[in-house]
Amino acid sequence: MKIVEPEFVGIDHNQLGRVHQHLRDRYIEPGKIPGSLTLVERGGEVCLLDVQGQRDLERGTAMTDDTIFRIYSMTKPIISVALMTLYERGMFALTDPVHRYIPSWQNLQVRTGGNYPDFTTEPCKRPMTIADLLSHTSGLTYDFLEATELDRAYRELGVGRLYRGATLQDMIDQLAQLPLEFSPGERWNYSVATDVLGYLIEVISGRSLPDFLHNTVFEPLGMVDTGFNIAPEKAGRLASCYQRDVNKQLELTDDGQDSHYRDRTFFSGGGGLLSTATDYLRFCKMLLAGGTLDGRRVIGSRTLNLMTCNHLPGGQDMSRFALGSFSETAYNGVGFGLGFANRLDPAANGSACSEGSYYWGGLASTLFWVDPREELIVIFMTQLIPSSIFNFRGQLESIIYGALN
Repeated sequence: MKIVEPEFVGIDHNQLGRVHQHLRDRYIEPGKIPGSLTLVERGGEVCLLDVQGQRDLERGTAMTDDTIFRIYSMTKPIISVALMTLYERGMFALTDPVHRYIPSWQNLQVRTGGNYPDFTTEPCKRPMTIADLLSHTSGLTYDFLEATELDRAYRELGVGRLYRGATLQDMIDQLAQLPLEFSPGERWNYSVATDVLGYLIEVISGRSLPDFLHNTVFEPLGMVDTGFNIAPEKAGRLASCYQRDVNKQLELTDDGQDSHYRDRTFFSGGGGLLSTATDYLRFCKMLLAGGTLDGRRVIGSRTLNLMTCNHLPGGQDMSRFALGSFSETAYNGVGFGLGFANRLDPAANGSACSEGSYYWGGLASTLFWVDPREELIVIFMTQLIPSSIFNFRGQLESIIYGALN
């Protein structure tokens, strides 16, 4: 990978160098994360590729620029773009009711009280649409939010965390038996909605999700290391994943050399992909370029504009419309589009990011953002669960925007 001097793209070298120092001194040397990879591109030129620490503490294997990471919810923007390529073919409308494609969901109910399995419910005020799924306003939830009785039902049933051999169809069948947290369109709530989008890709396209992603996104963009399972010949490059124990020491959750990311049949559109920083950069470059990279068109620029603007009712930010549970973003000054969070008011968010920049992150503390105004792409990779422990996004934003001339 060609790396230019930061000054060539209007970035102060010394200030940008603080990325390395900050991560080394505050996180890697104290043992808070195993290692990290930070990539910064501006104006189409990579000006920082900072790789440090280890990808496998047990074996002492150094982090490298081709390390493969579990990107968890950074899968969501990829799935959303893939689905919207079908929108561009006229194969669905954003206002289509989801039950048109999932008939068992035609009579979904909304929870009004009670405990699982004895919920009290009422009919939805309107049908769930595909736009609701893309914007996380569907009424679905996540098991790990641990905020409501419906979250608990997801945990007890293992919704989205199905047994080996399970499929997307199994999850769809489970959800057909459960109520929603609210009537579609009434609130924002982080959820398994993007897993459902992955299922809709299969139904609408008539192809498996892995095959559709390969042909529609990965192959055109040259994303050669991105997929749901680790190939045997690439297993040596897969980072191990960690969490903190009760003493705040790193403990292994998934061994890179004996990972469960092999031969999986449940293809999670919400959090199942493996990828590298280089591959994800190519995805982000396509976004920044309006849907085309190296002459290969993935999606139209107008469709991307539709996806990256705010879709919350009345132009509200998430602090006013979200339920307040965990997600991969702060809520003040932030809107949500079709698969991406977006900056509505950087001052309210306490960020130097440009208005209109968009982004997301993943459970193992990976993150990215695209700032069209500054022609800036930033990708950060590590493997620490959950992403809520440290504010890597805010710290990197402060350092990197402080370096722009």
